[in-house]
Amino acid sequence: MSTAVEHLLAVRNAIVKAEAGANRPEGSVTLVAVSKTFDADEIRPVLDAGQRVFGENRVQEAQSKWPGLRNDYEGIELHLIGPLQSNKSEDAVALFDVIETVDREKIAAALASEMKKQNRFPKLYVQVNTGSEPQKAGIEPKEAVTFVKRCRDVHDLTIAGLMCIPPADENPGPHFALLEKIAREAGVEKLSMGMSGDYEIAVGFGATSVRVGSAIFGSRT
Repeated sequence: MSTAVEHLLAVRNAIVKAEAGANRPEGSVTLVAVSKTFDADEIRPVLDAGQRVFGENRVQEAQSKWPGLRNDYEGIELHLIGPLQSNKSEDAVALFDVIETVDREKIAAALASEMKKQNRFPKLYVQVNTGSEPQKAGIEPKEAVTFVKRCRDVHDLTIAGLMCIPPADENPGPHFALLEKIAREAGVEKLSMGMSGDYEIAVGFGATSVRVGSAIFGSRT
C-alpha cells in the first residue's frame, strides 16, 4: 500500500470520527483530495483506492493530467479551488465539475457566458475572504450575501455554496462559524471549509466538504 493511500484512509477515518463527534450522519462530509503539484502517476494510487473527488488550483495544470486520468477512471469530480482569471473561464467550464472560487462580478459574468455557450453547468461556490486579508482572493464577508443575490438575479447563476480559507495564524473556528452564518443568510447549502490542519474542526462547524492535500499526498516541493 502506498503512503498516500495509507494517509487517505487515515483522513477518511478522522472525518468519520469528526462527523460522529458533531452528531452528523456518516458520509455527510465530502473529502476533496487536493492533488495540485502532484502528477498523474502520484494520483493513480489514490484513485485505485476509490477516491473520486479532487481539487486543483490551476486550470492549466489540471488540463495536463486530468483528461488522461478521466479516460482511465469513471466518476471523477474535479473542483477548481484556486483563483480563476476571466480569460481561463472557457477552459475552466470545460474541465471542472465544481468551481469554488467565484469572487467578483467579472468572473460571474464570464462564467455565465461560457456556461451558456458550452451548455455545461458546473456547480459554483462563492469564495469569501473571512479574514479580509488583502493578499487573498475572495469577496468581503459584508458583501457576500449581496454578491450571491447578484449572481442569481443579474447573471442567472445558481450558487451552490460558499468557500473560505481562514488566515493561517488564527483560530479557524470563528471563520468557519462566519461562513456558516453567511450561507444561511444567502440561502446556500454547501460549505467548503477546512484543510489538512483543521478539517476535523471544520466538520464540527458544518462543512459539507473539506479540502485535504498535504495530509494525503505529503509536502509539496
